[in-house]
Amino acid sequence: MTVATRRDTFPRAPLVGAAVLVLLALLAAGLGRLGGSHPAPEPAPLAQRDLLFADRADGAILVTQAGDSEPFEVVVGQAGFLRGTLRALARERRLDKLGADAPFRLSAWPDGRLTLDDTANGRRIELEAFGSDNAAVYARLLTARGHAP
Repeated sequence: MTVATRRDTFPRAPLVGAAVLVLLALLAAGLGRLGGSHPAPEPAPLAQRDLLFADRADGAILVTQAGDSEPFEVVVGQAGFLRGTLRALARERRLDKLGADAPFRLSAWPDGRLTLDDTANGRRIELEAFGSDNAAVYARLLTARGHAP
């Protein structure tokens, strides 16, 4: 008695289709890189201020607009988020062997973002990523007027 063997094989059409899809995806990715697609330019900020921060002997932080001689804000108390972000940026400056003279640029953007850029090394912190309460600490600095007490 002869036993007939049956070969269970996967249909070829889906395999060929999957291979074609993979090749098309690789081709599209390669052409995109060669084409040199450019990201859309960043829109102009709604508000922007260049700021300098200095520690006072009593632990407060003096905030001065770049180019002014008098501080317009004194941050007292814990101010943990403000201190933490400034400490992180100052650390980056030390690692890059940069001085503390360059201002930080605080910007409010049309899409609701609030950023703090280090003009010395180009580092950026997206402040709203840390929550609205923390971002509000910096947002207040965009609108503060006058000189600190």
